[in-house]
Amino acid sequence: MKKILFYIIIIVVTSACTSKTTNETAAETEKVPETAESKVAPEVFFILPKNGDTVSSPVKITMGVRGMEVEPAGQINEGKGHHHLIINGSYIEKGKVVPADSTHIHYGKGQTEVELELAPGNHTITMQFADGVHVSYGESMSRTIEIVVAE
Repeated sequence: MKKILFYIIIIVVTSACTSKTTNETAAETEKVPETAESKVAPEVFFILPKNGDTVSSPVKITMGVRGMEVEPAGQINEGKGHHHLIINGSYIEKGKVVPADSTHIHYGKGQTEVELELAPGNHTITMQFADGVHVSYGESMSRTIEIVVAE
């Protein structure tokens, strides 16, 4: 009789532990629906150089983006685009085309690393993210840093 009671207790305890573990595992593996709060706000950032750095020319610039994807220019795809650098200038308003000139440099092949020849002195560099036809995503998808290029 003691053996039977012992086995019943073992089965009950094991059963309780197993079902709890199974329930916990199911809850852990359940996919949480994505909400606006769980999404990352899109942004661009400089990996190199950092704001305030003193650098030498050519200046190595490494560009990053979160919440969007870098792709070459050519087509408009939601959530995608490419980088532009603006030397000693400001961001481009949302919906406006980023000009192409000596101070507005396009990286339409999807580049995220570049080397720029800059004259010695103080410079601002603005990174601007834009869609496949160079239409700016605006101030929220831009970042400006100040650097000093040493002689």
